Amino acid sequence: MFNRNYKEKTIESVLFSVSALTVVILFLICLFLFRDSLLLFKNTSLLDFLTGEFWYPTSVNRQFGLLPLFFGSLIVTAGAILFAVPLGIASAIYISEIAHPKVADALKPFIEILAGIPSVVFGFFGLVIVVPFVQDFFNLPTGQTALTGSIMLGIMALPTIITISEDAISSVPSTIKHGSLALGATRWQTIYKVIVPAALSGISAAVMLGIGGL
Repeated sequence: MFNRNYKEKTIESVLFSVSALTVVILFLICLFLFRDSLLLFKNTSLLDFLTGEFWYPTSVNRQFGLLPLFFGSLIVTAGAILFAVPLGIASAIYISEIAHPKVADALKPFIEILAGIPSVVFGFFGLVIVVPFVQDFFNLPTGQTALTGSIMLGIMALPTIITISEDAISSVPSTIKHGSLALGATRWQTIYKVIVPAALSGISAAVMLGIGGL
């Protein structure tokens, strides 16, 4: 009994030490970034930084306005949500409820592999393939637009959304599905009126994790 309690205390101490070390490291990283960022406000006021409309950090007359970065990030993220969420949920429904079991078994590992691809690979793909396509298709001077960023962020979020949403949909009890069909509902009615609402909490978590991980 003494040895067991000693081992438990030791494991508890190790886990606490690792957790505390992680918090300290994150705090030091934030402190380091905050300390270096204060140098900006020697020549730029806080009001100009928060309300500035231009971000030209390398020009002769340097300007550091936060608004372009804020609204640019907001637009790209909103575009990624509009692109990834409907496609991801539809793919999860197909894999879980419609696809043949052999097809579903082949698609699931493939999607999980996509989730492990580094973001730099997606960035290179977007720069080489998507950027020229958007430039030629819309006849623009450059393809590096918010649309291109939204598409690439949506592609990066898709594997996470599909995987977690598929798990949530598959975890809906079969009795609910069979009960809906027994009452006369069609397969599609069962999917969008019964299965999807029952798995809505898991689907919402999938969307938040997929977009939050970008």
